Parts: sequence; structure tokens; C-alpha cells
Amino acid sequence: MIKEYVALDLETTGLSPARDRILEIGAVRITNGKISDTYSVLVDCGMRIPERIVELTGISNEIMDAAICEGRTLKTEEAVSKLLDFCQNLPILGHNVLFDYSFIKRQAVNQGKKFENHGIDTLKIARKFLGQLPQRSLEALCDYYGIVQEKKHRAQEDAYASSLLYQKLAQEFEKQAPEAFLPHPLVYQVKKQGPATNFQKAYLNDLVKYHRICLDVSVDSLTKNDASRLIDKIIFSYGKIKR
Repeated sequence: MIKEYVALDLETTGLSPARDRILEIGAVRITNGKISDTYSVLVDCGMRIPERIVELTGISNEIMDAAICEGRTLKTEEAVSKLLDFCQNLPILGHNVLFDYSFIKRQAVNQGKKFENHGIDTLKIARKFLGQLPQRSLEALCDYYGIVQEKKHRAQEDAYASSLLYQKLAQEFEKQAPEAFLPHPLVYQVKKQGPATNFQKAYLNDLVKYHRICLDVSVDSLTKNDASRLIDKIIFSYGKIKR
């Protein structure tokens, strides 16, 4: 078991790093088995939170709006930048860690920054040694090992729970296969996405006014690809602007 790492968990608006957004970041630096630092923030991601995510996390649009008004959130770019500073070059640990890594990697690339940290995946370790269990979600494994989660599906709570799970797994199985508990390269290829062009923004705003529709996302927060997909979706559903 390694001596220092960052346990990371994200809450997001969906499962696709290319289309969905980071809603909450929770990171816990573990040094010699104990918490040495933490980083936690709600992210003003520029869109309304889908109902299924509200039900899962308990983070409602009303909670987010209040946090934004009170200055308790960060925009995505700043939130991710601070996380990169927090992580430095330490290994990243998480349950299905590539999911969290992919969201951060995409944002880092868009900012022209590197994020090439190695990672440890507690889900992969559990699959290797606990194949007899019917479920190997973080919640199920915490129940199995008696790890208490006071706020399930909240980023910092889940990040810390994954670190405790790592320690439990190491105590039981590390002697059998010590290499399974070491960091490995995380691979997620992504190209930089530029912001939506002024033409795209103007056309989207014209479509919204023409069709009298409300968007659940801020036009200014869109990338070129986001804007292109949204324009196509509106035209498909409502039609083009008739001059």
C-alpha cells in the first residue's frame, strides 16, 4: 500500500465526459493512512441539474443557486485548476477512477494544462479479489467492510470512503498480489475543445427567441461541439428560423 495519494470523487450531471459537466469535486490527500489535507467544492457548471442527478446526490438546483448567490461555488475552470494544484503529481485513487480522471483530464486539456497522474482503482482491485460478491459498487463494498458513509453520493464523502476501502482491501489481499495495490498509468485520450464562437452563440440566442424556448444551459458555457449539438437538436425539434 502506497504511503501518499489523493482520493478523488466527482459528482457530475451525467456519464459522458464529452457532454456532461462536473457538479462537485471532493479530494482527500492521504499520508501514511491518515487525512493530511482536503479539497471540496460545488461547481457552478452553467446548467440546470437533471432530476435524476438531484435524486441521486441530493444537490438540487435550489441548493446550487443559493450556493452561487452566497459565493460558495467556483466556475469549472477555477475549480479544476485548484484541484490540479491540490493533486500535484500524486497518484489518484478512486472507485472506477478512470471515470473521474476523464472528466478532469478533459477540463485540464481545455485549459492547456497537463494531468498525467497515475491511478489506483478500488473497483478493479475488488473485481480481482472479491469476485464472489453480487455487487461491487462503492456503496455495496462499504457495507461489506462496515465503512460508514454519512452522505452517500457526495464527492468528498465518497472520496474518503474509497480511501478506507483501499486500506481494507490492502489489509486483506496485498500480500497475495502487492502489484495490484500500486499506481498504474491512466489513459484517456482527449482533444482540446474551444469555446463556442460568437456566430454560434448569436444563432442559438436567435433560435431560442424565435421558438420561444428556455434552455437548461448557459450559452456562454458551451464549447464549439456543445453549441453545434444544441443547434442541431433545436432545429430537429422545432425547425429552422423562417425569414
